[in-house]
Amino acid sequence: MNKDIKYFGIDISHLVFDVTDSDGKYYQFKNNVSGFKKLVKLLDDNSHCVMEATGYYHYQLAYYLLESGKKVSVENPLSVKRFIQMKLSKIKTDKSDSKLICAYAKQVELKLWQGNSKHQIECLQMTRLLSMLTKQSTMYKNKLHGESVLGNPSKVVVSSIKRSLKQVQKEIKLIEDKLLALVKQVHQDVLTRLKSIPGIGDKTALMLVVLTDGFERFKSGSELCSYAGLTPIIRQSGTSINRRARISKIGNQKLRNLLFMCSFNACEYNKACKAIYDRIVAKGKSEKLALIAVCNKLLKQAFAIAKSGLIYDDGYRSVLVRN
Repeated sequence: MNKDIKYFGIDISHLVFDVTDSDGKYYQFKNNVSGFKKLVKLLDDNSHCVMEATGYYHYQLAYYLLESGKKVSVENPLSVKRFIQMKLSKIKTDKSDSKLICAYAKQVELKLWQGNSKHQIECLQMTRLLSMLTKQSTMYKNKLHGESVLGNPSKVVVSSIKRSLKQVQKEIKLIEDKLLALVKQVHQDVLTRLKSIPGIGDKTALMLVVLTDGFERFKSGSELCSYAGLTPIIRQSGTSINRRARISKIGNQKLRNLLFMCSFNACEYNKACKAIYDRIVAKGKSEKLALIAVCNKLLKQAFAIAKSGLIYDDGYRSVLVRN
């Protein structure tokens, strides 16, 4: 902890946000631009604002502080929750939460929040919309199947479902095309090279670029795997606790799920991934564990491709070749 820094713990809700500073002073502001301005007046060059990632509520304040040139960190809610539990606090109020967030800020190594570019924000918004539309499409398909099982389905109901399904599929195609065009504006080269990796298709390459912001924020493949929640957690203590290592799952779930779906094709067409899978299964380990190892390998390959300006080559030991 830097003693010269004055920390501001911030607990945000829909309408207001509560603030407690290092001196124990408590404030409450409206969660709008007027409230943001009042907070900024309290800050100087030595101030550091810390908040949890609370769904969508924290974004406007975080971006406002960033654009105002203030230091801000957006922490994983699970990390803050565990810190609060460790403090054995029996009082649960917004005021107490902001106080504990401030205490948390004093004791951990904080990473400055960088936010996303306008380009990345729009890409992520389209991705979330695609996820919602895909769920709707699946729902309509299941409903059609359910009606057909009845044996004498209503023509009115079936026609309505088919019209709705057709419209959703039309919207999915429209948004996918717009997302692809948007990504190509900034990451065309990376997108093209990612598709040279066996097991990664057009849609997967697109989503990898979107979910990692073109791999620009990561310094190593291991850091990226940690971001995806694919790194193992080992639980051992004396002789009483010796559990099997499991992946942390504390990370980007969409990225993790995407890689898991790709791992099946990678085992078939990607020599390096197939070798890892076969080796782990041959040791008597579970197929799921082997597939997770494949996910890890595939993501590290993608990182190497994105960062090096190379394309995939099965015959080369490092699986890369100059483009």
